[in-house]
Amino acid sequence: MFTRPASDEYSSYQNQYVSIVPDGNIVELLERQQQETVDYYASLTEQQALYRYAEGKWSLKEVLGHIADTEAIMSYRLLRIARGDLTALPGFEQDDYIEPASFDTLSNDELLERYTSIRRSTLSLLRTLPVTAPARRGIVNNNEITVNALAYIISGHELHHVKMIRERYTV
Repeated sequence: MFTRPASDEYSSYQNQYVSIVPDGNIVELLERQQQETVDYYASLTEQQALYRYAEGKWSLKEVLGHIADTEAIMSYRLLRIARGDLTALPGFEQDDYIEPASFDTLSNDELLERYTSIRRSTLSLLRTLPVTAPARRGIVNNNEITVNALAYIISGHELHHVKMIRERYTV
């Protein structure tokens, strides 16, 4: 069963994500987030989606691509730990993923399709895990983490970027 993770279930760095997730059913929250993100990006023109609030900052397309990439990585970690894989997993450098992805060359529809397919996969995985899986622990980037915490980090990471979009991207 998924519940708000205790502070010993994730690294202190990830508290910035876990702490902003509202109370409630994490699967339902992820479903609502998906709809809100799709609605927002679907309302943008291709030109608006290329907007950057400052030189050297990510475009809105790159933000969505980053959200999707990060969720794919977090969901993969969640799967491995949920299945009892005790192999320590590495971290990743988010900025290194942006340029080779060429998100700005993709259409909004292509990016939304990718984001929604990753989210559907995450939701399917979460819905079908055994009830004992959320408590399973693994090592990611030299830190202990639970399956439970990873579900909250996926949600909180997206919430973090949605907040940044609202604050910095005036499209």
